[in-house]
Amino acid sequence: MEKVTIKDIVEKFDLEILAGEEGIHRKIPTSDISRPGIEIAGYFNFYPVKRVQLLGRTELTFLEHMDPIVKKERMDKLCTYDTPGIIITRGMEPPQELIDEAEKVGLPLLRSSLSTTRLSSSLTTYLESQMAPTTAIHGVLVDIYGVGVLITGNSGVGKSETALDLVRRGHRLVADDSVEIRQDTEGTLIGSSPELIQHLLEIRGLGIINVMTLFGAGAVRPYKRIVLCVNLELWDQKKAYDRLGLEEEKMKIIDTDITKLTVPVRPGRNLAVIIEVAAMNFRLKRLGYDAAQEFTKRLSNVIEEGDHDDFH
Repeated sequence: MEKVTIKDIVEKFDLEILAGEEGIHRKIPTSDISRPGIEIAGYFNFYPVKRVQLLGRTELTFLEHMDPIVKKERMDKLCTYDTPGIIITRGMEPPQELIDEAEKVGLPLLRSSLSTTRLSSSLTTYLESQMAPTTAIHGVLVDIYGVGVLITGNSGVGKSETALDLVRRGHRLVADDSVEIRQDTEGTLIGSSPELIQHLLEIRGLGIINVMTLFGAGAVRPYKRIVLCVNLELWDQKKAYDRLGLEEEKMKIIDTDITKLTVPVRPGRNLAVIIEVAAMNFRLKRLGYDAAQEFTKRLSNVIEEGDHDDFH
């Protein structure tokens, strides 16, 4: 899991540092955010210390009317060594007691001009995406008719050449060779390319080509949700391949299962067309039409009619 520090959110959200700058490298262990209103009112029994704390207009105006001794005691309890940071929203002025206590424990006290709700929402989204589980898979990711297709297979089986063919047919390359995948929410896998090899394809015999320079900006995209995996493998005569498409194989990436198809490779098979059709067929299935099921139904009808004729 990628760790985010206070420094990262200071840069991302253009936050002003009011106190506790020495704690700028504190790690943020959770994407949950806390608005410690009930704690400021004196109830610290369940204070979520490990969360970023947001203080908005409500909390700050409440503090204004508090006895200075009580206020100092509450601020002392609010500023712990485990708390990543405290953010004041709407560009408001924090009480001096809070500045002093934050400085004392080296706790970053930050300020944003955004409203509390808006900052809370943007910050949660940012932290969740940064802390999402990630992995990298050897393969190629292409967007085919809006379907994110991950093409896998042993080295030299023809993944990059197939991707080049698909790009020539108007589809969009996301990543070649290494696909970085993060699981955003349960069941959503987002694939992208490592920055170093973005827009590049490695074709044996040709070397490295830049897809964006050759085919234009419409031939690439930065990331895509992965819903289908096509595994290319050299044709094995001893192996029985699924000819009807009734068996649906699954592949697990992080905690998410996606549909996996195994396509045998041999000379004369146009892999780009096969994968293109696989993507279209996958879309049709999601819309509720399954050609294999349809064929099975027709076959049953023909058999039933045959039996009926025999009976007569």
